[in-house]
Amino acid sequence: MAPERDDVRVWLVERGYNNRDLIILKYATPDGERFFRKEIASQAVDAESVTAARDVSPKNLEDVDDSELRDRYAAEAARVADEHDPDDPI
Repeated sequence: MAPERDDVRVWLVERGYNNRDLIILKYATPDGERFFRKEIASQAVDAESVTAARDVSPKNLEDVDDSELRDRYAAEAARVADEHDPDDPI
């Protein structure tokens, strides 16, 4: 599926789990200023469901208020972008 014209490319910067058996993925913009959060049931995850990047609508992005977290997200987004193509499963 082709991205919408106004979509924003975000890169995987964090992966975690919660006590409801959900995998929590966070994708951030290259500057680390904004992020997209996605929750997936652990049973629904396969080798192709988590990719290095996603194209998301700006309305689905949240601001990163903490400057240290912003810097960490920016560094991780840059690392993932340097090492992977957007559609690479990771």
